[in-house]
Amino acid sequence: MVNKTNSTEFTILSAAKNIFSIKGKDGATMQEIADQAGINKALLHYYFRTKDLLFEQVFFEEVKKFSPILKNAIAQEVDLYQKIHNICEAYILMALDNPFVPVFVVGEINKQPDLFIHKLFDGDFPDFPLLAAQIKKEVDAGKIKPIQPHQLIMNMMSMCIFPFLMKPMFVVGMGIDKEVFQNLMLQRIKEVPKFIIDSIKI
Repeated sequence: MVNKTNSTEFTILSAAKNIFSIKGKDGATMQEIADQAGINKALLHYYFRTKDLLFEQVFFEEVKKFSPILKNAIAQEVDLYQKIHNICEAYILMALDNPFVPVFVVGEINKQPDLFIHKLFDGDFPDFPLLAAQIKKEVDAGKIKPIQPHQLIMNMMSMCIFPFLMKPMFVVGMGIDKEVFQNLMLQRIKEVPKFIIDSIKI
């Protein structure tokens, strides 16, 4: 038998994720979330006193799904080019599924950086030093062009996430609708790794 409390909370979190994905934290209202969940606003406030608390729970639940995927993509024993593809794919798919995540991270990460990052990964960080060491090994062996490993990692992350942070500029400034933007981001799953790899190939 399904616990009614757990069922109601799951319904609220699902509704909240949908509304936050469309409108972001600032644009969403508790009334909209209550309506989407099929409950009254008083019951919503019984489970989550404020929109900030509700958003935080939705955010961290989604990040906890993404974190193991990213960690696995970095830790896999595959060649560097395949690893670049896997990492870019992980970031872009996460942002497509949770467009509010990159914006929230940028807004919060500089307030209490250490605390936020520890909470983000639950103390179990992706092994970026392992990735940096793999890049350095490839450079030292003359298999790729000389590049500082941290620069390459930042290039990957920036190219994957920046379009989601600047989505309004692309949608409004370039005169494209949200469906076209979505398709462009799906294309970037192949385009970004190709661009990165072409830039380091000898």
